[in-house]
Amino acid sequence: MPGIGTIINCLGILSGGIIGLIFGRFMKENIQDALTKVCGISTLFIAISGALEKMLTVSKNGAIGSGGSMLIVICLALGTLVGELIDIEKGFECFGEWLKKKTGNAKDKSFVEAFVTASLTVCIGAMAIVGSIQDGIEKDPSILMTKAILDLIIIAVMTCAMGKGCIFSLIPVAVLQGSITLLASLLSPLMTDEALANLSLVGSVLIFCVGVNLVWGKKIRVANMLPAILLAVIAAFLPI
Repeated sequence: MPGIGTIINCLGILSGGIIGLIFGRFMKENIQDALTKVCGISTLFIAISGALEKMLTVSKNGAIGSGGSMLIVICLALGTLVGELIDIEKGFECFGEWLKKKTGNAKDKSFVEAFVTASLTVCIGAMAIVGSIQDGIEKDPSILMTKAILDLIIIAVMTCAMGKGCIFSLIPVAVLQGSITLLASLLSPLMTDEALANLSLVGSVLIFCVGVNLVWGKKIRVANMLPAILLAVIAAFLPI
């Protein structure tokens, strides 16, 4: 059944959130802060490995080359400009505030930050796109099932550190991946190898920015950089 992968992914996030809430109750503030930093450091290394995998090449003689720098600069600059004009971050935060009130968490000061940070962490990346398309066309949820396991672990740790706002990241995951699954037949021709490579590269840079915010506090408005991912895909079809 198309969409089962997204359902499993959302259940994984929910399960991770419940686990995080159970264990988070027994953790002192200093331990939660330490876990937040650990999440950030882990995210940084995951992002770096993802970016370098796409940027570095090894020739037959063993020489290491690199590429993709201009793609990153142009996509991030133009994407951030568009994102700041639209102010996507504010939209995320407003939705987070609405969720906070509707779910009875009005007194939770970290709810919105936890929701936005967790949402960006589990939504950005090629696995979400490729897995949703595969689920829609081939009715094969295997990629999203793998992602569900990864997200379960990530959300469990983040919920321990940041609170229950992380659990509600399943909403943007459901909307994003569900929409892509429904539109899979239209999106599949656009997801060429080059487009996926560009998406993965720029997406890894955005995930790196999420890690920076986790380690050093909110320094970067990552949600306002999201149009860079769309531009990275478009760049794969430009005659340059």
